[in-house]
Amino acid sequence: MLVIDNISLSIQRVPILRDVSLEIETGTTCGLVGRNGAGKTTLMRSIMGILPVEKGRIQFNHMDLHTAKAHERAALGIGYLPEDRRLVPHFTVEENILVSLWATNTSDRSRLKWVYELMPEIGRFADRKAMTLSGGQQKLVALARALVTGSELLLLDEPFEGVAPALAARLMEVIGNLKSEKLTVLVSESDYTHSEKVVDKVYSIERGQITIANKDAA
Repeated sequence: MLVIDNISLSIQRVPILRDVSLEIETGTTCGLVGRNGAGKTTLMRSIMGILPVEKGRIQFNHMDLHTAKAHERAALGIGYLPEDRRLVPHFTVEENILVSLWATNTSDRSRLKWVYELMPEIGRFADRKAMTLSGGQQKLVALARALVTGSELLLLDEPFEGVAPALAARLMEVIGNLKSEKLTVLVSESDYTHSEKVVDKVYSIERGQITIANKDAA
């Protein structure tokens, strides 16, 4: 499904990722664990095309992904939940979710209906402005937005950071339920305290390098 092969990336000439390689098989949930500044967010952004890689390759479903533009990657069924949520404050919840469909020129709203079934609480405050929600509720909305386009691959960057325990548990419940949908998921966090029960494999990243691939984490 997703193959990252020896990619390197620098920001303002400072090396951030150094020969990073990992593989995620179809329908599996993988953890990416590392401290703040280890390179987790940079890796997620490189997969999405927000940051260009300097060398190496990224393949998705046997296609060269590292040469595709960011919006083209979303159109391939890749959903992304950024660490800082990136909601539009004055948009309603539903408008924020639909942004991903607008960006890919998709008019099919069946995926939105599925998201509301998966997370009924989202539907209950669909008409509220994003800025009126708590941080945890905003994470749920950002996850819903990612799910609308992420029919194949879901990238979740620090979904539990700054979230109250009850909402963190709800987020983890939703992520766990995705296994039945055959979705491929990469979830990053500082440790896998929250996701330990659902991940099939854990990659550790330190100073921009993958140091451990633990296949017995689940």
